[in-house]
Amino acid sequence: MMRPLQLSVIIPHLNEPDDLRQCLLSLDAQREDGIPFEIIVVDNGSVEMPVTACLDIPNLRLEHEGVPGPGPARNFGANLARAEVLAFIDCDCIAQPGWVRAIVDLMAKRPDIDLLGGDIAILLTDPRYPSAIESYENIYSYRARAYVEKYGFAATGNMAVRKRVFQSVGPFGGISTMEDTEWGQRATAKGYKIAFLPEAKVLTPSCKSFTDLARRWDRHVAHEFRNIAGHRGAMLRWLVGSAIIASSPLAEGFKIFTTDRISGIRNRILALVCLTRIRLHRGRRMLALAVHGDTARFVENWNREAS
Repeated sequence: MMRPLQLSVIIPHLNEPDDLRQCLLSLDAQREDGIPFEIIVVDNGSVEMPVTACLDIPNLRLEHEGVPGPGPARNFGANLARAEVLAFIDCDCIAQPGWVRAIVDLMAKRPDIDLLGGDIAILLTDPRYPSAIESYENIYSYRARAYVEKYGFAATGNMAVRKRVFQSVGPFGGISTMEDTEWGQRATAKGYKIAFLPEAKVLTPSCKSFTDLARRWDRHVAHEFRNIAGHRGAMLRWLVGSAIIASSPLAEGFKIFTTDRISGIRNRILALVCLTRIRLHRGRRMLALAVHGDTARFVENWNREAS
């Protein structure tokens, strides 16, 4: 008799078949732990469906969601899921050994925990010589513990939730929202308990260029601006905040030179240089939005480009 599924792993995909293949292989390797789970890949409008990337991966479903955005793709997968625990991972993430087991074990042992966020670190192109962007992102881009413990949400690149809780909270938002932040804070506002699970770790590539990194931050800044537009007092705080962001690298040196997320003087200097560039960019973007208020070009089509 087939053992009941203990986990449904849901992966949104858009034009990254090579990355998806590596993600699927990292998940398939975890079947050695003997925990039955299914994988649901939901394509979100790729130039070509990732059929080849999904070949020979057992207990996998490949589906399509036409509504743009990873949130709708995840919602589609969650509706199809057969297990009582849902796990979300991004298609460019590599699940580290024990990822499935860590999630299933915690959910079994801690019935008081409703959702969790795992750790996220950077997959280095060359571990001997991390780039400036890789060094920066290892410190600043995926603060998974802080997301959970300070802000009450989990990044959907590495998140798990009981299915009944997901159904109670409702679906992720669309492409115009920061869907993981909004959904997680909606869940915790309802009283559902969240936990950080460092044993459930994934690695993800850094942005390939400074332009890509700046584009990611443009989306964050645009979402933040949408929340304050039209409020006089909030606009003043926004302008002050832009100046604080631009000057903040001066106060970040101690953190960069003492963190255990990276090592070596070379990598710490590179991280500081990249931090300075991106904070200056964010400050300029905040000022520009205060003047012209055009957020749509940063939000609506941010992940629609074919690779």
